[in-house]
Amino acid sequence: MSYRKTLRLVCGLAGGSTVLVLAAAAADSRGYFGEQHREEAGRRSGGRLSVLQAAQPAWVAASHTPAPTGQAWDFNWDKRDPTTLSNGKKKENAAEDPSSEPDNSKPKATRNILLIRHSQYNLSGNGDKERVLTPLGREQAELTGQRLAALGLKYDVLIHSSMARATETANIISAHLPGVELLSCDLLREGAPIEPVPPVTHWKPDAVQYHEDGARIEAAFRRYIHRADAKQKEDSYEIIVCHANVIRYFVCRALQFPPEGWLRMGLNNGSITWLTIRPSGRVALRTLGDSGFMPPDKLTRT
Repeated sequence: MSYRKTLRLVCGLAGGSTVLVLAAAAADSRGYFGEQHREEAGRRSGGRLSVLQAAQPAWVAASHTPAPTGQAWDFNWDKRDPTTLSNGKKKENAAEDPSSEPDNSKPKATRNILLIRHSQYNLSGNGDKERVLTPLGREQAELTGQRLAALGLKYDVLIHSSMARATETANIISAHLPGVELLSCDLLREGAPIEPVPPVTHWKPDAVQYHEDGARIEAAFRRYIHRADAKQKEDSYEIIVCHANVIRYFVCRALQFPPEGWLRMGLNNGSITWLTIRPSGRVALRTLGDSGFMPPDKLTRT
């Protein structure tokens, strides 16, 4: 069958849709149509082509180029940059990249912080003590523990929220990482870090809860998310098992994104979020809510 007959058949089956326009253009570029046929195709598709052109205005660089916010990266976001202070006096070049100046007092090591969301738990439990992991939640914790072990990293510590679901998740993970110190922290408990923007209608904590939880979760961020101390000689890998709200807030704060955007992200149960903090104060998000190591039928977000 000739190319033109095939084209008419395809276009007929498509009901005279934009396939005609695209196929005609492709054929024309390959020289299948002579001048006469190009004119005929143009007459047939002229109306449809004008509609497409109206829907897709001409590309203009000024209208498609992202505009910078104008906010520079704050290298001293954790207040631990030794180049900003000298004998108690702030240096004039504190706003510059600290990696540009050699200093023996600077941190040398990179901190890797792996934030784990707790596994699925019993939502109908009466209070925290009864909100323990479901059978599926325990399976998820096993899979997360196996994944962390398979990475082959030398973990320094495993810290977890003191809430029941996070504690149980951490204990199951810990069984896969023998020799790693296990610690509990009340600051990492779930809560309402800051009123989200845009607001949601299904979850509305009162102002007091935001005031109390926000201060606590911010304190947790300042305790655990920062560059290495100058005394630290080797890169570290630390695991923190906590909650979705806490993790999402940590990510926004660490990347210097607006913290009120934390609820725009979603995290599966047992997922891994990996932050890397360089000695210079640069922060990178290596993974956000990674749960690809779990079978699809094991994925939940409760």
